[in-house]
Amino acid sequence: MMLVEETTVPQSALPVAQFKDHMRLGSGFSDDGLQDGVLESYLRAAMAAIEARTGKVLIEREFSWTLTAWRDARRQPLPVAPVSAISSMTLIAMSGDEVIPDVGAWYLEPDMQRPSIKASAAALPSIPTNGTVRVGLMAGFGPEWSDLPADLAHAVLMLAAHYYEFRHEVSHGTASMPFGVSALIEQYRTVRLFMGNPV
Repeated sequence: MMLVEETTVPQSALPVAQFKDHMRLGSGFSDDGLQDGVLESYLRAAMAAIEARTGKVLIEREFSWTLTAWRDARRQPLPVAPVSAISSMTLIAMSGDEVIPDVGAWYLEPDMQRPSIKASAAALPSIPTNGTVRVGLMAGFGPEWSDLPADLAHAVLMLAAHYYEFRHEVSHGTASMPFGVSALIEQYRTVRLFMGNPV
């Protein structure tokens, strides 16, 4: 299984001004934008960490997901959430030949925790022997920062500020998120039961 981010979060969607306000940085000076690139990098790092911890994509973007077999012939959970659309499905033979299955054979079952591809009839399209299926999907809460739930948005600002404040830290202790960040994102984490299978 391989998940590839096909598009990145645009610079315009990053809340650099809000981040400055959160950290109470001075404004009105001629060099106001001097640190914008640094602040942007901490925001991106915080978003990536929270997405990895929760399995939720914050700002909407495109992904491609390749796998060699369906977990279940009738229903395949997707690796991220929320998913707003399945843009494509391509069956790829070992020879490299590609076939696009009938779009009526499957549909997206939206879910905030575990969206899935479901079969419209008896089963999902058959993956070729020793082949793969590549699924294109659009995931995220929305294209703008304002589309994020308030608690997740605040968690990103808190974590980015933590990274910024401890940017010169050189100790190699156990990596963990600040308690306040963990508390804010806890409800968004995917619950895993039944020997590691997500529910």
